[in-house]
Amino acid sequence: METVVQQLQGVSINHYLIFCTIIFAIGVIGVLIRRNVIIIMMSIELMLNAVNLLLAAFSVQHGDSSGQVFVFFIMALAAAEVAVGLAIIIMVYRNTKSVDIDSLNKLRW
Repeated sequence: METVVQQLQGVSINHYLIFCTIIFAIGVIGVLIRRNVIIIMMSIELMLNAVNLLLAAFSVQHGDSSGQVFVFFIMALAAAEVAVGLAIIIMVYRNTKSVDIDSLNKLRW
């Protein structure tokens, strides 16, 4: 366990920044381009995980555990978001027989 922690601390913060930026950009592109609601939710989760990884990396970099605690709060929020989002998707699918985001325009006034 000590060697794993030492290896993780050996990776510079710039590598984490670049990696998290790429993951976050993939998530943003997924939200903006895809039309499937499930894929959009997965892209949102990708963005949340990029932020979580960056928070944990900065936490280790600064030797402060508050970032890691904040990651747990974000994970709990993400779990709640997934539960509510999947429930909404199921209700939309039951009503429209599709998970395409364009089928939601029927919800307008």
